[in-house]
Amino acid sequence: MQQQKVNIPVTYNSSWNDGFGARGWKLDCSIGEPSVIAATAEAGQRIPTSVLIHDILDHHLCGVDIGGHRNEAVALIQLQKRTGSDPRPDFTQIINEDLMHGRVNGEGLRSFLPDDLMQLLRDDIVDDKQAIDLLCEKLGEDKLRQRLLQQFIDIGHKADKNAQQAFEQHGLDYSKRSEIGLCLQNVLREADQLLRESNVEQAHAEFWIAHQRCGLEIQQPLQKTLISNIS
Repeated sequence: MQQQKVNIPVTYNSSWNDGFGARGWKLDCSIGEPSVIAATAEAGQRIPTSVLIHDILDHHLCGVDIGGHRNEAVALIQLQKRTGSDPRPDFTQIINEDLMHGRVNGEGLRSFLPDDLMQLLRDDIVDDKQAIDLLCEKLGEDKLRQRLLQQFIDIGHKADKNAQQAFEQHGLDYSKRSEIGLCLQNVLREADQLLRESNVEQAHAEFWIAHQRCGLEIQQPLQKTLISNIS
């Protein structure tokens, strides 16, 4: 049976005291995750919804934690299915900035690597950067980058069924995620503008998703209900 509403608590700050200092929103469940930067309603050129909507629909409601490269692999495949976006540029950026330096967020390098790469490593190499350097020597940088890219894609697709089941356990229609995302984006854009123009420093609110509509209940300091229809 379809639930009446799914509720997602969020918090807004004009400047977060988290080391980033960004203006915007965070899911309450992710406030303690140090890698999460507050998001506004701004959407990119490739994707019509903001990072906050990604956190709601591709992470939270799909049962995927925010933070960690494995979680992001799953969530970016969910984002691809929802918006048609290509996840490879984001995966490539993670590989270049982190994995090629031996860093994997959320777990050790060896637990993240596929079996065929693990078989190339010697047991006496304990440093993750040295492990990557050895893989570069044996495969070449380009081939290693391509193999790591495929690992991200494989992780994401392997978890696809579980993500879909987690989403549907909320009583929501997985096939309507694109429409739900645009509906949430409309509400977020209106709320973001309202709080900015009202010079609000902090606000507590709750997104909700129902069968045909979604909305945002701003609870304090303003009391405002914003609603949009799911097309």
